[in-house]
Amino acid sequence: MNVNIFDINQAVQADCKEYLAATDHAYNLQVYNIAKDICTHREERPIILLSGPSGSGKTTTAMMLECLLDEWGYETHTLSMDNYFIPLSQEEKRMAKEGNLDFESPDRVDIGLLNEQLESMVKCEPVTLPKYDFVHSRRLMGNVFTRKPGEMIVLEGIHVLNPDVITIPDEETAKMYISVRTRIVCDDLILHPSKIRLVRRMIRDKSHRGRSAKVTLDLFPSVELGAERYIMPFKTRSTYDVDTFISYELGVYKNILLDELRAIGNSVSDLVQVL
Repeated sequence: MNVNIFDINQAVQADCKEYLAATDHAYNLQVYNIAKDICTHREERPIILLSGPSGSGKTTTAMMLECLLDEWGYETHTLSMDNYFIPLSQEEKRMAKEGNLDFESPDRVDIGLLNEQLESMVKCEPVTLPKYDFVHSRRLMGNVFTRKPGEMIVLEGIHVLNPDVITIPDEETAKMYISVRTRIVCDDLILHPSKIRLVRRMIRDKSHRGRSAKVTLDLFPSVELGAERYIMPFKTRSTYDVDTFISYELGVYKNILLDELRAIGNSVSDLVQVL
């Protein structure tokens, strides 16, 4: 699907409030319909696996799904696979600085701990949840959590549809794949959906992982290569699919990133043009 930036700007200028509401509704409706279907299988499938490439909107969609299910009386808890990353050794930190460490590989995930805890959650047994400190590349241990009967778990992460990573039985899980599929047209430029995901990742990394937009940009080719290797092969395993593009989101990003993107230069000229 292609959307012209001129049409977006025109709609915002005509009636900003109405356009924003309609755009939010289109996205919300996708998640709403999926949530309704998930509810019908909640007893046999208490674990909801939500995957997608970097910047696809996994955390946002997971939280929206949780809010809907909570609102309907089905207590739901969202967990991030990122918290199950294996801490980096000193040698791996050195390799990371040199750009020689594959952060996208499923080998970065503590698969044993993750599945051990998922199995315990299905059985309603207590687990001590990990918390990953990205700034210092280390694992912290968090709160003790016990899923109660009838409650659901949303596990979001890039590898959760990979059967070598999530080894609990398929019949205990519902599977979602989300990404940006819409392309932005601006004059003779067509902005690929991956560029929208890149901007989202820049904002996340800047706010939560202590990285500049330039660092995120430099890492992105390896991130996309990782998506092709480790995520795309498993997207057909999903039962539910969501296009997470929000047509007004580029206008929101403008004030946050435009100056930094201009300073980077020609390699992001397409993003500068669209913003």
